[in-house]
Amino acid sequence: MSIINKIVGDKKRYRAYQARVAALPTPHRETVEALARYLMYFGPGESDNLTSMLEDLTDLFEQSVADGVDVRGIVGDNPVDFAEDFQRNYPEGQWIGRERDRLNDTISKAVGDEGTPR
Repeated sequence: MSIINKIVGDKKRYRAYQARVAALPTPHRETVEALARYLMYFGPGESDNLTSMLEDLTDLFEQSVADGVDVRGIVGDNPVDFAEDFQRNYPEGQWIGRERDRLNDTISKAVGDEGTPR
């Protein structure tokens, strides 16, 4: 697949995600938008992983609407806890994971135990 197709595909996926979010009832839509904004800071750093996470979040909210579940029934009393628990399902490509690895590797090299598992 060419780089242009990859970019166009990602744009199409992201636009489809946005259209799905726009179709949600107002409280659900506003909640997904707020969660997406929060998750973009802490979620996967790679566009494909981020788009997958956002699509899955939208799936959850669409199904909850279909089942008649209100926003508090989804996120509970602490939306931050919900967001962070949800985000833990997508560790691939997180910048914090890369920084943790870098810190561990640097310290291991500094003390001479490069073969020590993390």
